[in-house]
Amino acid sequence: MDLTTTYLGLTLKNPIVPSSSPLARNLGKLRQMEDAGAAAVVLHSLFEEEINAESETLDRYLNEGSESYGEALSYFPEAPMYASIGPDAYLGYLSEAKRALDIPVIASLNGVSAGGWTRYARLMQEAGADALELNVYYVPTRLDVSGAEVEQMYLDVLRDVKHHVTIPVAMKLNPYFSSTAHMANQLAQAGADGLVLFNRFYQPDLDLNHLAVVPNLHLSGSAEMRLPLRWIAILYGHIAADLALTTGIHTGEDALKGIAAGATVVMMASALLQMGVGRITAVLTEMTHWLQEHEYESLAQLRGSLSQRNCGAPAAFERANYIQVVGSYAPSLM
Repeated sequence: MDLTTTYLGLTLKNPIVPSSSPLARNLGKLRQMEDAGAAAVVLHSLFEEEINAESETLDRYLNEGSESYGEALSYFPEAPMYASIGPDAYLGYLSEAKRALDIPVIASLNGVSAGGWTRYARLMQEAGADALELNVYYVPTRLDVSGAEVEQMYLDVLRDVKHHVTIPVAMKLNPYFSSTAHMANQLAQAGADGLVLFNRFYQPDLDLNHLAVVPNLHLSGSAEMRLPLRWIAILYGHIAADLALTTGIHTGEDALKGIAAGATVVMMASALLQMGVGRITAVLTEMTHWLQEHEYESLAQLRGSLSQRNCGAPAAFERANYIQVVGSYAPSLM
């Protein structure tokens, strides 16, 4: 069975790509993912805060006592000159992963604002990254910030990163834009080579016993793929960017649904954390068996067949689906 696909200009042997997760911090796990059949890997994220914190610390130590002697006044450059200096460990790990793996390695950069930290994207490229996933994780809480300003922030960060690299850049989005289709199109026009739908915002919990706000992580289930599935089906064929589905891919059937909607790759994290990286092999086997049973010759034949553009009931992706679902529920009167 031909499972090949193309994502961000990279020819991949199949559409299964482990997404950014704690597993990616372990080189042994990355090798296991490759052995299990992963077509590419996304490394864990490097955060804007990490880069800025290290630069600020370096700035403080370099300038401490720099005015003690006249000849020292101009010895060290101003902070903006070395603002791109970030955690060397990430670059070293990225280079090591590239040497250890035969599959493409996608670096992940996580931030919310345009600025000097985005120059770190070039260092990732120089360290060997085949592509870059840009993850803008932003929760707008200020009452004076409009939706248009939030959208512009995403576009500014993307353009800033694209200015510093020549490798492909994918933008990882959240599902909370007032007009998701419009935002996706804007990002594609601004240079995004791919869109990853969707980022899961991890919601805090409240500890009543200690009156504290605490972090709370729940891994995804298959049902959660319906949101990105819907939007990929809507966007397929309408924007000039590859589409990656992340969140809720646990089975071969899940993966095939993503491809049928129009995704070029499907990304896995929670299933690997729950069941181990060997789950990749099981998903690929399930996909192959289904395609053979239904007499497909390649995965490409399935791609986009159930997108809004190609399916027999395009209204099912819009308000009609809501009306149909509500009308279909018949609660027991007992």
